[in-house]
Amino acid sequence: MKGKIVISRFWTRLFSLGKAKGVTVFPFIFLFHSSYIQDEVLINHERIHIRQAIEMAIVPFYIWYIVEFVIRYLRFWDFNKAYLSISFEKEAYAKEKDLNYLSTRSFWGFSKYL
Repeated sequence: MKGKIVISRFWTRLFSLGKAKGVTVFPFIFLFHSSYIQDEVLINHERIHIRQAIEMAIVPFYIWYIVEFVIRYLRFWDFNKAYLSISFEKEAYAKEKDLNYLSTRSFWGFSKYL
């Protein structure tokens, strides 16, 4: 599954607290602006999140994501540092430029970044 791309400033701002160009809320990839459709790295990053969500049966992915963020935030007291420390984000950022990554990615690939 590649995710259904939706251009929406409103939903992108809402789901990312106004901090992202794109955000994945399974099965959608919300993009802030239509020009981001051409950003292969951004789209690949969001598709990595789609795969992560599928592997974790969707709802548990979002619960884990939020819990991991809260734990990291309480540790660092810094929103960006907490966000970048989430295992799902570590994997997505590490592999976003590898446009073939999803074809070779191992199951629960994010677990390498815990």
